[in-house]
Amino acid sequence: MNKFASALCALGLGVALVASVQAATDEEKIIERIKPAGSVCMVGDDSCGGAAAAATASAGGARSGEEVYNTKCMACHGTGVAGAPKFGTSDWADRSAKGMDTLLQNAINGINAMPPRGTCADCSDDEIKAAIEHMVNSAG
Repeated sequence: MNKFASALCALGLGVALVASVQAATDEEKIIERIKPAGSVCMVGDDSCGGAAAAATASAGGARSGEEVYNTKCMACHGTGVAGAPKFGTSDWADRSAKGMDTLLQNAINGINAMPPRGTCADCSDDEIKAAIEHMVNSAG
């Protein structure tokens, strides 16, 4: 093979290599553009790798009962919507006679017009319990 043929062959290989690298780069860009934006993790799904715990930890840990009440429960319990026991009234004194376990189970599972966990789907059982204690302690 003469020098011209060798140079032409090398040039052809170089162009093919550049095209191959460009195709790989384009493919990576496409994969990056179409990858899922996130994933869904259901409570009790061990394949989540502790995503729920990480989310709580990154949010600053457990919220106080007052904070949960003010951000989640107040919408209904502040005004007594659909028969919800109102904050700061004897409604809570009557309910506390049922015991904390019953109140907690009712809040977690829902009761009457209150859906399960009320408006706090992201609350832990402990946060819900703290909010109930906050409301019970407000009874006048």
